[in-house]
Amino acid sequence: MPAFNDNYLWLIHDGVHAAAVDPGDAAPILAALDARGLSLTAILLTHHHADHVGGVPRLLQRFDVPVFGPRAEAIAGVTQALAEGDVITLPELSLRLSVLDVPGHTRGHIAYFASSEHWLFCGDTLFAGGCGRLFEGTPAQMMASLAKLAALPDATEVYCAHEYTLANLRFAQHLEPHNPQLASRIEAEQAKRARGLPTLPSSIGLEKSTNPFLRYREPAILAQLRAAGRLASAEPVAAFAALREWKNSFR
Repeated sequence: MPAFNDNYLWLIHDGVHAAAVDPGDAAPILAALDARGLSLTAILLTHHHADHVGGVPRLLQRFDVPVFGPRAEAIAGVTQALAEGDVITLPELSLRLSVLDVPGHTRGHIAYFASSEHWLFCGDTLFAGGCGRLFEGTPAQMMASLAKLAALPDATEVYCAHEYTLANLRFAQHLEPHNPQLASRIEAEQAKRARGLPTLPSSIGLEKSTNPFLRYREPAILAQLRAAGRLASAEPVAAFAALREWKNSFR
């Protein structure tokens, strides 16, 4: 469900029960629950930013449900704090989710991976065609977090939290203008947006072939960084940091 300017809120449901992922605004969640006749049974949070947790208090006024969130961040309302290695079960949905630590955007950011369904809820760590800004973490942390997500099966569906795809892909095309998979993806995503459709979910396989933040070791991307005078070192972390800094100001 869209919220704010470009957020997506996610409901996992079976037609009866539902879990809300990163409900930054309660209103779209409540409207969707009522429209579909669903009962909320859990709330899953990836990190502490207001556009991901702001709707929790209002939801808890109506539903007495567990609230899962990152152990390394202080988030009001969390009843079960999680870190990598934890596995949670949502019995009403017959769903098991493994927890991954993916710091970088924030220090304690986590992601949820449903291995049987091949679903990844990754908040603001991995975006379609991009990655989150480094508000609290380091380039090395974000590199490691993205590598962890890239190691998931290619068929894994990526449910991130913002509609940034076309802006991210413009940057990607500037870096790899001769990448045919990227050109095809841009055409497909533009067609979706022209019809008012979301570009999500993406997939791990698609991100590996088109997302510069998973491809910062590619010669074409390194050449663009050098040509722009942004590559101070041949170390991978330097290339990643330069890429993230460039994206911050790219228009």
